[in-house]
Amino acid sequence: MFPQPNRGKSSLFSGSISTSQKQRRYLFKAISWHQGTIKYLLFLSCLVISITNIYPASAHKVEVAGDVGGTLHIEPNDNPRAGEPSQAWFALTRRGGRVIPLSQCNCQLAVYAEPYATGEPPLLEPQLKPVAAERYQGIPGAEVVFPKPGIYELQLNGKPVSGARFKPFEFKFEVTVAGGSTQDTQKLRDVNGNLGEGESQQLPIWAIALPILGFIGILVVVLRNMRGGGE
Repeated sequence: MFPQPNRGKSSLFSGSISTSQKQRRYLFKAISWHQGTIKYLLFLSCLVISITNIYPASAHKVEVAGDVGGTLHIEPNDNPRAGEPSQAWFALTRRGGRVIPLSQCNCQLAVYAEPYATGEPPLLEPQLKPVAAERYQGIPGAEVVFPKPGIYELQLNGKPVSGARFKPFEFKFEVTVAGGSTQDTQKLRDVNGNLGEGESQQLPIWAIALPILGFIGILVVVLRNMRGGGE
């Protein structure tokens, strides 16, 4: 008689192969899960760092009225300081990107200290002159000396001169002015009634803590999911 195959050993061997394959699949899934989690955590870390480093930031301010767009930039680096001359310029463009030079615009600039009442006369009325800035030529510009640190509003009104084609506009730009380097910031009060540079230049504690707490919360949830998937 021929020897009968040992079915028990065969089934045991196949079972061990099946189990080994399942372990490998689980291992591959775990590795891919951990790689995706690490990439996600790295992305969140970069996001939190970028959020906490937003202040102080310099960026052009943009407004749109009718068919005219206006971009404000203040030298140096959109960070004016009280008592020091700052060069402000306005890049005016029509719809489609065509630049509106000062020669085609009857423009007036007024500076107000926030807050101000309607009908209140402006704090400053700098004279506009044609300037060249970046890729713009002949656009409106003015030298502004802000008297104290605080928040100001720059209002630019414009109407087309004879032959120019664009609608009258009014732009309102909010500008934050820091304390000057030669001023006593411990005793000086800004135009808004708050302390000067000593407070205005620092972020509040909650603004720093919120992104960090949010990142920690997300990290805890991710770690719990990882532990749950490994069990």
